Amino acid sequence: MQGLITKSTGSWYQVRCGEDTIDCRIKGKFRIKGITTTNPLAVGDVVDFEMEPEQGTGVITNLHQRKNYIIRKAINLSRQAQIIAANLDRALLVVTLASPRTSLGFIDRFLVTAEAYDIPACLIFNKLDLFSDEGLEILAEYQAIYESIGYPCYSVSALAGTNIDEVQQLLKDKVTLFSGHSGVGKSSLINRLLPDLDLRTHMVSEWSDKGMHTTTFAEMFELPQGGYIIDTPGIRELGVIDIEKEILSHFFPEMRERMNRCRFNNCRHINEPGCAVLQALEQGEISPSRYDSYLSIYNGNDTRA
Repeated sequence: MQGLITKSTGSWYQVRCGEDTIDCRIKGKFRIKGITTTNPLAVGDVVDFEMEPEQGTGVITNLHQRKNYIIRKAINLSRQAQIIAANLDRALLVVTLASPRTSLGFIDRFLVTAEAYDIPACLIFNKLDLFSDEGLEILAEYQAIYESIGYPCYSVSALAGTNIDEVQQLLKDKVTLFSGHSGVGKSSLINRLLPDLDLRTHMVSEWSDKGMHTTTFAEMFELPQGGYIIDTPGIRELGVIDIEKEILSHFFPEMRERMNRCRFNNCRHINEPGCAVLQALEQGEISPSRYDSYLSIYNGNDTRA
């Protein structure tokens, strides 16, 4: 029997097969060649399974080839990583300018990861209802940075329902990953898109200004207009994994389009003469914050929130 993993709870997986959802476990040592992660399977995977006699549960026996997948580094276990989800059409990062603040460095690490795993990404700026005039100016600056290099940006208020219809159109007939810091309103946004779901939400912690985790495991939900969204646990920190320094610039679109103009083929875009990237930076064609993120990841300082 073939099914789709819609929820992962560590040792058990919920597998959708037709109209039925079956709890399944992994058969023996299930490891995927070439991938060392804390979880061999993830939400979005297509698998084969067998029903266990008289148990009502199944055993997963085979993983179908993935179109793509996205990984995050396990911060406390630097050599380990976790597959967040598989077979995605788009990765959507929910960000906020305050309560809690999403840093540009965090946004850039997420976008680099999406680029590395060949997943189109866009940004959803939430909590528009809280923005002052100054906040709206900062929002415009942020959007200009990312839209100029090809990342669509949307401004919404999950609380007030502002511009939710734009997000609904974005999701139609797609498999979309929702990610972001805890407290950015990810669950509230999903509740707006799927009112019958009633995901648990939580206020931002007053003492830390960081969100408190309400989603424990990744889970996939079907949309009435077609498509699926995958809700993921809030990320406090995001480490970039498996990207060699020599090719890091390939995952910054504004660098990728200029690197062939550098004097040296092995240009690191740091202090080399004749570097087209540095020239573009000096001329204001590349955002200083994006370049700072490049240096941070290049130098291994890539796990800051």
